[in-house]
Amino acid sequence: MGTGGFLRKWFGRDKTPNAAQLAPGATALPETAPPSEQFSTRYALGDEIGRGAMAIVYKATDRTTGQQLAIKRLALQREFSQEDLADVRARFMREARAAAHLEHPDILRVLDAGEADGDTWIAMEYVLGRDLSHFTRPGELLPVAEVLQLVARLARALHYAHSHGVVHRDIKPANIMLDRVSHSVKLMDFGIARIADGSRTRTGLVLGTPSFMSPEQLAGLHVDGRSDLYSLGVLLFQLLTGQLPHQAESMAKLMYRIANEAPPDVRNFRPGLPEALAMVLALALEKRPELRYANGEQFAQDLEAVLQQLPAEPAAPLSSPQNPPAAEAFAQTLRLSGQDPVQNSASQPPKDSQA
Repeated sequence: MGTGGFLRKWFGRDKTPNAAQLAPGATALPETAPPSEQFSTRYALGDEIGRGAMAIVYKATDRTTGQQLAIKRLALQREFSQEDLADVRARFMREARAAAHLEHPDILRVLDAGEADGDTWIAMEYVLGRDLSHFTRPGELLPVAEVLQLVARLARALHYAHSHGVVHRDIKPANIMLDRVSHSVKLMDFGIARIADGSRTRTGLVLGTPSFMSPEQLAGLHVDGRSDLYSLGVLLFQLLTGQLPHQAESMAKLMYRIANEAPPDVRNFRPGLPEALAMVLALALEKRPELRYANGEQFAQDLEAVLQQLPAEPAAPLSSPQNPPAAEAFAQTLRLSGQDPVQNSASQPPKDSQA
């Protein structure tokens, strides 16, 4: 498909709901958001721990239990037109309720959600660590074995979510927290990218992170769990090399390459990697969803098989990039805004939040 069709789909989406399904028998969050006074009565907001263009994350305490948590407040009214706002808020609550049913050790738990003072908020498990964007920079890459173990865990977490009818839609380094001391991994922000699915932002900003999106997601087509696995393949490629598989100096060219051009062999960037790993990545990054991994468990099993083949010595040093550097504006484009997203981490000051 040419980029013209992509751009028309992208900037003129239909208003077709695509809500996540709830787990059978699960207890949903309240259908009615608590009013402002109930919010302030239950939660005591502490220090700000992250900030973006449309959201702020606070460390908070649940007054009824004493539990520490993180609360993200999203100013949706500043990003969406009045005609879209009610629909967007309803989507937010549906997604929050769906995410609240996910109980997996590698998925950040959603505890509560609602509205207060015109803002929409979500209460989440409070965790320490750094998001994975810190480990995609030259000189900061994780050991290959650790990367494979990490991505296998994420693939299984996604398999669990997909089996409960929940698709993430915005898998990228900034949405995954890692604490290497405790070996904790947390996949964050389920459903946030889908808040505006079918709605247009007031400013026409791009939703999601194009460099990590599957071809079908960029085209505005129906997506399922295989789209998340494509994005996970992009993340794996970047964690191994510090490079994105598709890079371009303009949005139109980036979209065209994701839709039409085969990704480079990962060994072009890191020659010491095994052929089996290059084959895993090629399968994960197939253009057509039916040719990719059918589920995250298959992806995880293949990564573990590759892990068994790794030599004791680390892979060869990174070679010079074969592709031009990614244009920063497109490599770091964020969901819902052109600014840095907030992070659920006390280990970084807000100004250090990364896309």
